[in-house]
Amino acid sequence: MMLDDDTNDQGQEEGLDSSEMLSQETSEESGSPLADFGISETDENGDDLAAAWGASLEGGDDQDRTLSQNEIDNLLGINGGDGSSVKKGIYQILNTDLIYSERLPMLEVVFDRLVRLLSTSLRNFTNENVEVNIETMASLRFGDYLNSIPLPAMINVFKARQWNDFGLMTVDSALIYSIVDVLLGGRKGNALMRIEGRPYTTIERQLIQRMVELVLADLRSAFGPLCEVNFDFDRMETNPTFAAIARPANAAISVRIRIDMDERGGKIDFLIPYSTVEPIRDLLLQTFMGEKFGQDSIWENHLENQLWSTNFTLEATLGEVSVPLSKVLELEVGSQILLNATPESKAFVKCGEKVLFSGCMGRKGHNLAVKIEDEFIQPSDMEVHA
Repeated sequence: MMLDDDTNDQGQEEGLDSSEMLSQETSEESGSPLADFGISETDENGDDLAAAWGASLEGGDDQDRTLSQNEIDNLLGINGGDGSSVKKGIYQILNTDLIYSERLPMLEVVFDRLVRLLSTSLRNFTNENVEVNIETMASLRFGDYLNSIPLPAMINVFKARQWNDFGLMTVDSALIYSIVDVLLGGRKGNALMRIEGRPYTTIERQLIQRMVELVLADLRSAFGPLCEVNFDFDRMETNPTFAAIARPANAAISVRIRIDMDERGGKIDFLIPYSTVEPIRDLLLQTFMGEKFGQDSIWENHLENQLWSTNFTLEATLGEVSVPLSKVLELEVGSQILLNATPESKAFVKCGEKVLFSGCMGRKGHNLAVKIEDEFIQPSDMEVHA
């Protein structure tokens, strides 16, 4: 029996050793990028990973080892399996395409008014049934927008006179040919003949410029309740390179409007850099028209009523004298303090450190009193007014 127990114990130890060897072989055969360094992928503690990495480098065998592609992807925070990227770690820092900007609620109200105004103006301009809708409103970088403009297109640069800055209004080719076809008497349902690669003619430019000036006038009216601003047409470009009004990395607001005229139509893109609307940024942060922070009439009336019933302390000073501390300690009951004042000298009434009035000292009944004669004006105030 003892022999069998020893044999079983020995067999268990041999089985344990074989299982450990099998697990080691399995880990060596696995494709873990950190297996060569003795680091487990399930270890999520950064300190343990750093300590294991340092311990592996102390041996001197792996100091010249180069990182594999999987190790580089893990370091940058990229999942190389499906080709998708994860926005975290170093990858998020290096990714400069992301832009975070504050929301401007009042700007949405302005463009909503622009849509209503354009529905009437374009209907009178084209004598067609026009429908105008806002498709998207987003924030992006100025360079990304220029690279995404589908060509051919007309890029119109306008200037906000009061803000002393510029903006872009891009009219796509579909809307250009639709407006030209409508204004020149084209029939409904006819296929638009587009000649790719040719520049726009003078007639097409003049017709689109008239429409652009009409849209800018409506945009001025849309901003009217918020502030007074005039949008002046500056120039028309067909090459995005010549329409650069800001640095490529600057943030801008992009608003896309869809215009439909029966079976024809197209899109207009407004691009306004944040630097352009900076003078009215506080107005655009309002959630409704006429919002005034800190000017609630109910609270103002309540505060005014409470101020009339507020208690405060007034001090009447007839004179002041400076004496050494030794004489102050020698004062007793009946001691006299001589002031540089006469019975005709005026006393000054103060509230805190502010002198308010001046008057003569007197007595009313058993109480001392001050007869206010005039309002006291400090010498510093007299110098400022002089």
